Amino acid sequence: QVSEETINLWKHVAEKKNWRITQLPNGFYQTEYQDPENETWHDVTRRETLEGAEQAIDSSIAHYAKKLEFINGPKVVKTFE
Repeated sequence: QVSEETINLWKHVAEKKNWRITQLPNGFYQTEYQDPENETWHDVTRRETLEGAEQAIDSSIAHYAKKLEFINGPKVVKTFE
C-alpha cells in the first residue's frame, strides 16, 4: 500500500508547473522540482542541453503519472467468459 504522503508527492511532481531548469556553473542544466511542503527545490537530473533537461522533466512527469494510474493495482485490459 502506498502512503497518502507519497501519493501527494507523485501528484505534485506529475505537474510540469512544479518543475524548473537551472544552469550550473559548469554549463550543465539541472532539473528540479519544488517541494510541496516547504517550497524548497530538489535537484533530480543534470543534462548537457536545455532540450535534454526539458525532455528529462517530461519523462519524469510521465513516470509519476503512470505510477498514479496503477495506484489501485493493475488495470484490467481484457476479460474472458
